[in-house]
Amino acid sequence: MKSQLTLEEKYDYYERAVQNPESEVLFMQDEFKRIYGHTPYTLREDFCGTGAISCKWVEQNKECEAWGIDLDPEPIGMGKTRHYSKLTKLQKERMRYLQENVLKTSAPKVDVVCAFNFSYWIFKNRKDLLKYFKYVRRSLNKQGVFFLDIFAGPESQKLITDTKKLNGLTYYWECQHFNPFTHDCTFAIHFRDKKGKKHENVFTYHWRMWMMPELRDILHEAGFSQTVVYWEGDDEDGNGNGEFKPAVDAENCDAWVSYIAALT
Repeated sequence: MKSQLTLEEKYDYYERAVQNPESEVLFMQDEFKRIYGHTPYTLREDFCGTGAISCKWVEQNKECEAWGIDLDPEPIGMGKTRHYSKLTKLQKERMRYLQENVLKTSAPKVDVVCAFNFSYWIFKNRKDLLKYFKYVRRSLNKQGVFFLDIFAGPESQKLITDTKKLNGLTYYWECQHFNPFTHDCTFAIHFRDKKGKKHENVFTYHWRMWMMPELRDILHEAGFSQTVVYWEGDDEDGNGNGEFKPAVDAENCDAWVSYIAALT
């Protein structure tokens, strides 16, 4: 059954459940400065959706500029309503939405490119992913960083549903299909609202699940000089604490999320 959520509800629920633009901007700014010793000012957010990260990027520094790239007009339109409209006049001048293909955009070279929420998994074969990574490499300044996220772990390939309770909202992340031969997979997001009504398949994703070693190999082949993996620390209960630090080894948890930084 098709969800009866409005567009505003659809993207509000999504952003509440899976995004934290402020922390991701801070993470990228801090890590870039740690690596190169100076502040990054320009960002290209690939597969930007509503562009929440790009809008937050220009908010936090009057010298920062951002370009949000996405082919889908729906999230871009909602981003203009939800985020861009709240920027000041000067901030709006430094934030641009581009409804374009991430393989060929009109955005200039930047300090940072990011592709979050596993969006680059839309590329299902190595040739296409390498092409994308090479394009990103050419799009970065001499000192630049490409940030990606990745999830894996034994449970990530099982047909199970993870549930997270939020304030007045329940979020469901379901693996609906996984092919062990090709790593083709289908994931879906469902929500249950505060009235108890469940909205099925609000977002669905048809991806290839890429593994950490192959991603790092392809990034190096694309011309990046180094890749850094960031692993999440544990809280006192053994759950993730939301703090990601460089690591070279880790315990293979049942399910985990990590970041990769690819350096020019």
